[in-house]
Amino acid sequence: MKRLVLLAALLIAGCGAPGNIAAPGPAAPQVVTFGDSVPAGTACGCTPFPDLYAKLLGGTSDNLAKSGFTSLDVRQQLATPVAEAAVRTATVVLVMAGANDVAAAFDTGGGTYAGPTEQVRQNVTAVVADVHALQPAAAVLIFGYWNVVEDGDVGRRDYGDDGVAEAAAATKDCNDALRKAAAGAVYVDTTTAVKGDSGEEDPTGLLAADGDHPNAAGHAAIAAAAYAALPHG
Repeated sequence: MKRLVLLAALLIAGCGAPGNIAAPGPAAPQVVTFGDSVPAGTACGCTPFPDLYAKLLGGTSDNLAKSGFTSLDVRQQLATPVAEAAVRTATVVLVMAGANDVAAAFDTGGGTYAGPTEQVRQNVTAVVADVHALQPAAAVLIFGYWNVVEDGDVGRRDYGDDGVAEAAAATKDCNDALRKAAAGAVYVDTTTAVKGDSGEEDPTGLLAADGDHPNAAGHAAIAAAAYAALPHG
């Protein structure tokens, strides 16, 4: 009798042994994106960089970026139920916002960008903190800009030499603010991705016809920069 009981126990244990049950695989990475028209893919007619980045990770993309959004818009969006739910499931959160804040000052004459860039710093800093509060395990990537306004052939045509120099100054101030905001995250430099290691190469070939947004090649370059920003494997 004891032998029969032992045999039955072994059979039951064998049926439930780990070797006979397929172990669940790791969950696919979930990329959630906030930002303006660049991550939204405006003027491209192509797959935008957040979705390309998610494919590089072998994951999925929830792209919540909206054309025209400022850093304050993103901060407010993050307080919505849809955004909060998305972040709670995120593996990586991408944030690209601030260009519209600074471009507005550029369009009205420029000269100083201290006010708008401080707002960018405060808002994006708050976004990073809010993301970490919702999902402490998520990596957060903060993207800088190669230009907060038009660039390449279009920028030179529309702004002239003085305007191009002013755009560079506005972009530097915006990126400085974003680097500070990324103190609790990872800053991704898109200038190198779009304008080469020197930061001075002509970006026209990576821009859409409006000179203001990336084309398909530009989005691919930014996605590659994002992928290189975090360790993998």
